[in-house]
Amino acid sequence: MAKKIIKTVKVLAPAGKATPAPPLGPTLGQAGVNIGDFTKKFNDATKNMIGDIIPVVITVYDDRTYSFVLKTPPASSLILKALKKEKGSGKPNLSKIGILTKTQLKEIAEKKLPDLNANDVDAAMKIVAGTARSMGVEVK
Repeated sequence: MAKKIIKTVKVLAPAGKATPAPPLGPTLGQAGVNIGDFTKKFNDATKNMIGDIIPVVITVYDDRTYSFVLKTPPASSLILKALKKEKGSGKPNLSKIGILTKTQLKEIAEKKLPDLNANDVDAAMKIVAGTARSMGVEVK
């Protein structure tokens, strides 16, 4: 008999450093997930990505087991990492926080491609460039 899915939870967690503390603990606890077990498995799966925030989709089954899928980090955090900045511009049209090169744009687009609604790297680059512009980053 196939397991029945009772809940799907989406959370953002720091790679390799997830803890049972809020906001993760209460969210997973309500869903009936063994929090200690999840954080251990998640941290093992993401230990080589420390520094990134990783979106996770957790599927909870009726027998209290679960499975999870790691997604690629948000485009905005990849852009900030490439520019070595803490956050985007509060006024993206007036104050710019940096310049993203075509090479950096392509690297981010290739990393994000599996999770983007794009057919090829060029389409993915346009999506990432749009995100960069909305953060006050110029693309050259």
